[in-house]
Amino acid sequence: MKKLNICLSLLISASLSASAQQSDWHLIKDRITTPWAEKVDPKAPLPEYPRPQLVRPNWQNLNGLWDYAIVPKATTGPAKYEGRILVPFAVESALSGVGKTVGKDSMLWYKTSITLDKTIKGKDILLHFGAVDWRTEVFVNGKSAGVHEGGFDPFSFNITPYLKGGSKQEIKVSVWDPTDDGPQPRGKQVKRPEGIWYTPVTGIWQTVWLESVAKTHIEATKQTPNIDEHTLSVSAEVTNSQPGDQLKITAWDGQTQVDEKIVDANATAVLDIKNEKLWSTTDPFLYDLRVALIRNNKPVDEVKSYFAMRKISLGADAHGVQRMLLNNKFVFEYGPLDQGWWPDGLYTPPTYEAMSFDIDKLKAMGFNMIRKHIKVEPARYYAYCDKTGMLLWQDMPSGDLGNHWENRPGVYDRATDQQRTPESEGYYRKEWNAIMNALYNYPCIVVWTPFNEAWGQFKTVEITEWTMKKDPSRLVNSASGGNFYATGNIVDLHNYPNPAMPRAEIFGKTQAVVLGEFGGLGWPVEGHTWQANKNWGYQNFKNADDLFKKYASFTERLQELIKLGLSAAVYTQTTDVEGEVNGFMTYDRKVIKMPVESLQKVNSKLYDPSLVK
Repeated sequence: MKKLNICLSLLISASLSASAQQSDWHLIKDRITTPWAEKVDPKAPLPEYPRPQLVRPNWQNLNGLWDYAIVPKATTGPAKYEGRILVPFAVESALSGVGKTVGKDSMLWYKTSITLDKTIKGKDILLHFGAVDWRTEVFVNGKSAGVHEGGFDPFSFNITPYLKGGSKQEIKVSVWDPTDDGPQPRGKQVKRPEGIWYTPVTGIWQTVWLESVAKTHIEATKQTPNIDEHTLSVSAEVTNSQPGDQLKITAWDGQTQVDEKIVDANATAVLDIKNEKLWSTTDPFLYDLRVALIRNNKPVDEVKSYFAMRKISLGADAHGVQRMLLNNKFVFEYGPLDQGWWPDGLYTPPTYEAMSFDIDKLKAMGFNMIRKHIKVEPARYYAYCDKTGMLLWQDMPSGDLGNHWENRPGVYDRATDQQRTPESEGYYRKEWNAIMNALYNYPCIVVWTPFNEAWGQFKTVEITEWTMKKDPSRLVNSASGGNFYATGNIVDLHNYPNPAMPRAEIFGKTQAVVLGEFGGLGWPVEGHTWQANKNWGYQNFKNADDLFKKYASFTERLQELIKLGLSAAVYTQTTDVEGEVNGFMTYDRKVIKMPVESLQKVNSKLYDPSLVK
């Protein structure tokens, strides 16, 4: 009997302990949530490998419950922590379990104790952050391991010098984010959300993870296909390389080796990809890639990656109008403006399943392109677009907004370039460079867009030409709906709600003409809105039938514009977002406002080759 009582006591104690751990976090349910919010496991949120273009087997996910505190900016750190936050969800989000704002006068602190997995011991340890908004300082066992400024690009620190004996280690992270009170890139975040401006996102919002590497290791790779020459150029950034180090680079089609080259570690290898299988929106074929660092005929490091053979370019049609070409053929590019926001996770999708749901639905609706609007996604998002054949236009997140309008009769209104401070310009250049570096290898990305609607637009010609020089393998849309200059590959009109296009007789001889935003047809679905009132679209409807009838008329007009020289169009938008109710889906993704099959039927007509003769 005594033994039975002891067992019962242990079971009750274990149950209470588990209950206490669960009570450390709960989903905040003061607003709408997606179906995946309830599937989030606080012990292992977003457990997938976070970097699909540079894969190593030895890694450790640090997502989960951390301690947090919000303290005045002037203080050096919290005297005590306030509670638990679910990483990697921003502190303002429902999924964080906190739901508090921070602001420019406060600092957000995180703390966690980790146990190093046996699989990552014995080498250098890198601590990776997918993204943290905005200024981040990382402390390991009380010592600063590094500082990073930027809200949209991945970064890492080698924390090996700061580790102590044993497997237990303490990590602290401090974050300061002024949102729209600072000059840094911040996208659509504002301290007072309304209209097209949304809730602030502060702190860690992508996966945190550890990786073990050799002292000499591959930091990054750069992969550039050339379908005209049937080659793939590959180079690598190598940390702590030594004279004589080599790269062995091998391309694979499934289990079949396509080519292999061995070059100096600082050289570029050119692989022959004969009889290549082209990547397209209808057949997104991906090759595997292995890159090994060789010293004295032995591998020091090896990573796995993938690539696609595809080309994006311009070419004149029979009437001399420049068209956007995919693999040297005109393919009309059509898709939604995609903000990438979630009612429960803000910048962060609740699960990988939720993230892929959006892309799958858009594909089923008949779209072949997404314009990623002034936000950068986790790496797995781009990898999924690669896998499914979804073209992607990548915007630079705007910041330091302000413009001054003047009129240019006969063309379009034009804003003068903004005068930004050296500090503001420096933040922009550093982050745009980092974003392009981080996303370079994803074949889905076919257009870079440095500026949107003159929001903080500055030195347009210089920035555009720098972007084009940095990546000549893609097109550059210098100013989507903004301040037009004779630079870049594309001229981009925004027009609501009806489809329109830039004048091909003016622009089309040297640039592709596109409709960068249109539509915005709104329908606030009762029970599925972020707020009770002040919901808006550019034109509002009360039922699905009327909404679809109007949308279908837009696609008929687009067919006429394609004949006149239009290369691409972007409809606003994938989902409702906070006060905007102009999505194909509600913000919680629980209602698709128009039948998917009907959308696919009218959208597919836009890809008819006979529209361009």
